[in-house]
Amino acid sequence: MTDSFARPGKIIAVHLSYASRADQRGRRPADPSYFFKVASSIAASGGTVERPAGTELLAFEGEIALVIGTPARYVSIDDAWSHVASVTAANDLGLYDLRANDKGSNVRSKGGDGYTPLGPDLIDARAVDPVDIRVRTWVNGELRQDDNSSGLIFPLAQFVADLSQHFTLETGDIILTGTPAGSSVIVPGDVVEVEVDAPNAPGAPTSGRLVTTVTQGDVPFDETLGSLPAVDDTQRTEGWGSAEAAGLAAAESTTTPTGLSPELRAKLEKAPTAGLSSQLRKRGHHSCFIDGVAANIAGAKIVGTARTLRFIPAREDLFKSHGGGYNAQKRLFDAVGEGEIIVIEARGNATTGTLGDILALRAKARGATGVVTDGGVRDFDEVARIGLPVFSQGAHPSVLGRKHVPWELDVTIGCGGAAVQPGDIIVGDGDGVIVIPPSLVEEVVDAALAQEDEDAWIAAQVEAGHPVDGLFPLNAEWRAKYEARG
Repeated sequence: MTDSFARPGKIIAVHLSYASRADQRGRRPADPSYFFKVASSIAASGGTVERPAGTELLAFEGEIALVIGTPARYVSIDDAWSHVASVTAANDLGLYDLRANDKGSNVRSKGGDGYTPLGPDLIDARAVDPVDIRVRTWVNGELRQDDNSSGLIFPLAQFVADLSQHFTLETGDIILTGTPAGSSVIVPGDVVEVEVDAPNAPGAPTSGRLVTTVTQGDVPFDETLGSLPAVDDTQRTEGWGSAEAAGLAAAESTTTPTGLSPELRAKLEKAPTAGLSSQLRKRGHHSCFIDGVAANIAGAKIVGTARTLRFIPAREDLFKSHGGGYNAQKRLFDAVGEGEIIVIEARGNATTGTLGDILALRAKARGATGVVTDGGVRDFDEVARIGLPVFSQGAHPSVLGRKHVPWELDVTIGCGGAAVQPGDIIVGDGDGVIVIPPSLVEEVVDAALAQEDEDAWIAAQVEAGHPVDGLFPLNAEWRAKYEARG
C-alpha cells in the first residue's frame, strides 16, 4: 500500500451493488444497504490472510474502493464525486462460517485481521470517469471476476451522496462499493490478485495488482465466549457462488432430465397442443393437460424438458428453515439449462406470486425456454417485457412466504391437475400446456403432424363449399380422395 494511504476513521461497505451479482443471488435491492468494517482489518498488498482453524468458507470479493478527499455532508449526487480523492483496489474478504449470528452486520465474518487488503496504488478520482472503472480478480492466475462500474445497480456517486445524508464522510474514509459476480471460496495456498483500472481514460491509470496469499490458522475459537463457526449447504452454495461449484449439484436430483434432439424439437415447435393432446388421448392418456394457465406473452410457444419445483403450504417454522437463503426456488433458477422449462407446483393457488422479474431474468440468462406455474406471477408486466414466456394463472403482487414454502426441486409434482416428472416433455401455446411422457413423444408428434396435414386438407374442402358430413371425420369415400391427392 502506498505510504500516502492513512488508516481511515470509517470503512463503509455496500452489501449488494452489481447487477451480475444480484442476478446470481436471485434478488435485486431497491436501495443501497451498508455495513461497517473495522480499521484493523486493513492490510497491504503482498500480505497474507488467515483462514481460522475449524472453518472452510473464506471467500474473496474484488471491489472498487473510494477514498474520501474533502469531507462530505448532505452533498448532492451531482456534487458527490468531487469529494472523492482517489480510487483503488480492495478485497472485501469474508468468512461464511461466521455469518449466522452476524448476518447483515458482518462484524465477525468480515472484521478479521487482514480482511480488507487495499492498494497498492491510488488512482486520482479526477482522472477517471466514475461510470467506466474496471475491477478484475484472479485466483492463482485464473481470471475470476471482470466487471465495470457501468454494471452497478447504483452509481458510485450515489453511495457518497446517500451516506452523507446520515453522517459526515471524513477525509480518508473508505467506501467499498460491492463485488460483481464471480466471488468464491479460497483455500490455504491460494493467491488472490485484484486490480482496479480505467483502460479508457488518458494514460489508462491502474491501482496495480493487490496481492493476498491465504494461510491456515491453528488457533481454535473458544466455545465458551460466543457462537462458533457453522456451515450448511446454503452457506456453502452462497460462499462458492453456486451449488455446482460447491459440489452439491449432483445431490439435488436423482433424475436426469431428458434432452430433445434438434429434429424432435423442430417437430414439436410445429405441432399444436390441441393435436398433441388428441394423440395422447387416443393412447389412453387423459390427464396430460395443465389446467387453468395462460401465456403472459400473446402467441408464445414453448417446447422443452421439465425441471420441477414444489411449493408446500406456508408454515412459519418451515419457511424459516427452507424459505430464506439459497432455497430450492433460487437453486432451480440458478441451475435451469438451455431448452428446459421450469414447472412449478403451487397447488393451484393464484393468490400469491411464485416468481418475479429477478428470477425471470436469471432463467432467461440461463437459456430456459419458459416457466409454467399453476400459481400467480408478480412483476407480471416486467416479466413479459423481459421476454420470458410464462404460463400461469395471472398476476399477483405478493412476495414469497404468503402462501408457499419452496420445498424441493427436480421431483415428481402436480401442476394444474397434471403429474409432471423431471425430463417430461412440455409444450405450450395459445390453447394451454400439455405434458408428454418422453417414451411417447416421437410417436405422438409424428401422428399429430400427420393429423395437421389431414385437417388442413379437410379445411380446404370445407372452404371450397363441401359439407362437413362425411368429411370431418373422413368417411371411406373422402379417405380415398385424401390418400389419392397429388
